[in-house]
Amino acid sequence: MSALTPVHTVDYHTAGEPFRIVTAGLPPIPGDTVAERRAIALGAGGTATDPRPSALDDIRRLLTREPRGHAGMYGGFVVPADDSEAHFGVLFWHKDGYSTACGHGTIALGAWAVDSGLVAAPADGTARVRIDVPSGRVSAAVHRSGGRTTAVTFRNVPTAVTARKLAVPTSRGTVAVDLAHSGACYASVRAADLGLTVDTAALPELTALGREIRAALADEPATRHPSDPLLSGVYGVILYEELPDTPSGPSQRNVTVFADGQIDRSPCGSGSSARLALLAADGRLTAGEELRHESIIGSVFTGRLAGQHRDGWITEVTGTAHRTGEHRFLLDPDDSLGTGFLL
Repeated sequence: MSALTPVHTVDYHTAGEPFRIVTAGLPPIPGDTVAERRAIALGAGGTATDPRPSALDDIRRLLTREPRGHAGMYGGFVVPADDSEAHFGVLFWHKDGYSTACGHGTIALGAWAVDSGLVAAPADGTARVRIDVPSGRVSAAVHRSGGRTTAVTFRNVPTAVTARKLAVPTSRGTVAVDLAHSGACYASVRAADLGLTVDTAALPELTALGREIRAALADEPATRHPSDPLLSGVYGVILYEELPDTPSGPSQRNVTVFADGQIDRSPCGSGSSARLALLAADGRLTAGEELRHESIIGSVFTGRLAGQHRDGWITEVTGTAHRTGEHRFLLDPDDSLGTGFLL
């Protein structure tokens, strides 16, 4: 990138997890679809967590690294939709590279699209924002009251359960792992099976074990997507624990460790879809019931089954997103730190 090219962003958080929306300052991103643009962003020989150097990736690094970002930063490049049926597309990114799905980001993008006037919405009622992401087309139902956005419901691509009770070795013994593809592949593990609870005091151990489990599943056939190799491989490990049921259905707390040890501060949007499908497979969640899904910081999403598709369960996840700032980032040509650093 040019040293003085300004990069404009609007920042949100969804249930505590940041989402930095890049609205201007991007170089041209070739490709006819969002999935093609992601593949080009990864570069020849690049991977989801190790993309090749490029002008576009310089911007990702600039925004996710200190002093402009941090190791927990997440965001998206707004790009054209695949066709006229969607409002826009997005390339999701984090400190390590580019992801294929992001539920908390979709919730933030829905709020931003309506709050900014990009998509018209009633003062009271619901507007639906259609977004093309690398794993397909998703939507955000933006709920409004008194001219304000009060909540957003994310409808995901179909979620398929691909493996149950896989025996995976860890430094704390062998544990049973369930796999589900919900725009990305998630591995679910009961934290108690590792001798842990989902709380901030245990976060270093939870993070280390999440990385262990992800690495142990690197060659597992059930992590492969049936039709798109770029959607294959474990993206996140969900370490969860049971909470008392509510009158509406089950309740769980989780922390999702994704990419190369990054922590989701929210209950994880697309990860919630994975949990919903697994609960449905166990007969613990039926139509009309809701999952109360709590994060490690105590923020909450609610999720439900919205139907079935030949490729899996249709799920919906509701949460809130709030704008935290607007930024115009620059790279001073005399700055010896360049695009920054990670600690």
